[in-house]
Amino acid sequence: MRIIALRRNPKPDSLCDAVYGNDTASLNRLFADSDYILCAAPLTPQTRGMIGKEQFDHTRENAVFINLGRGAVADEDALIDALTTRKLKGAGLDVFATEPLSRESPFWDLENVLLSPHNMDQTDMKLQQATEFFVKENLPRFIKGEDLLNIVDLRSGY
Repeated sequence: MRIIALRRNPKPDSLCDAVYGNDTASLNRLFADSDYILCAAPLTPQTRGMIGKEQFDHTRENAVFINLGRGAVADEDALIDALTTRKLKGAGLDVFATEPLSRESPFWDLENVLLSPHNMDQTDMKLQQATEFFVKENLPRFIKGEDLLNIVDLRSGY
């Protein structure tokens, strides 16, 4: 399997065969070069609606789109059109522009779509792991005046 990444700040990565930039041409190229497109982008003013008809028009035959980042990154009307016209072979969707997904959404009736609730992090151990991380990692760092882990960059939005 070849792995192609699209990044805001592209730089070589030993885990990837290629890293594309964050412009529209690179995004279109990613769709044209990929059998499976996994979107894990955060929702920011720059990413809202960044995947739409133009990208789905560049999709290679039998490609599958998977979105598990934020629903509003993809234009849902364009996605539904790409699925119904079979520009996309299928989709796996864990997120939607409006959650929970309305009963009237066409996604429910599409046979080439796998829907899942956006709660995969809701494991039995989640609360315990989060507490342990705080107590064992960030609290000692805070007390020592060290940099904390997993800080949200407010300028980037994530």
